[in-house]
Amino acid sequence: MMDIQPVSETALIIQLGDHIDTRLAVKTGSLADHIRNSCSSELIEVIPSYTTIYIQYHPLKTDFIALKSRLQGLVDAFFLSDDKNDRARKVSKIITLPVYYSLETGPDLPEVAQFHNRTVADVIQIHSQSTYVVCAIGFSPGFAFLGSVDSAIATPRKSEPRKMLPAGSVGIADQQTAVYPSDSPGGWQIIGNCPVSLIDFDKAPMSPFSVGLSVQFQPISRDEFFALGGTLWSHWKSWTRG
Repeated sequence: MMDIQPVSETALIIQLGDHIDTRLAVKTGSLADHIRNSCSSELIEVIPSYTTIYIQYHPLKTDFIALKSRLQGLVDAFFLSDDKNDRARKVSKIITLPVYYSLETGPDLPEVAQFHNRTVADVIQIHSQSTYVVCAIGFSPGFAFLGSVDSAIATPRKSEPRKMLPAGSVGIADQQTAVYPSDSPGGWQIIGNCPVSLIDFDKAPMSPFSVGLSVQFQPISRDEFFALGGTLWSHWKSWTRG
């Protein structure tokens, strides 16, 4: 399935599928890179997501009809290239993030474990042994939606979001997981904390994530957490309600 439709006078969207699939996310990220490289002079922004690529273009350099025709050719050629681009991207681009899984940093570990009739140790092991794919970036700068969480620990988000979460909070929401890159409200089930900074507005790119990249979580000890600059929030209950 592939469709290209206008969304404004200077923007269009490429629809590549109708359901979330991590394999498609890898292809979407690679295709977005290919489009940027092939049409750089005509484009302002290329934003890949779960099953789509949003493109904003220069109205004085091209128009929807001309760009659509060019993009159709690029997309067709890309998917006929025997998947070499996305295979290479997936193998060579793996981000490993340290995580301190604990009740100090993951107040929802017991809730996730109880939801699945498992132990906290089970939750940590299952979450850290998976490899995830960046399916989209949004909600806040540098926030990467990662899929897919093993069904053995996939847990619905909280019925009432917390008013604030500390930067580095690692959460689960259904079949997605993510790291909050900055202090933020949030309703995900928090199971640990990553002490590594994931957003820097003075750098380009400001985040290590892009759609299609792979992410792994590496459990670390309490001492390692502090050595990497981690800090503890001791008043989790106070962040639930105002």
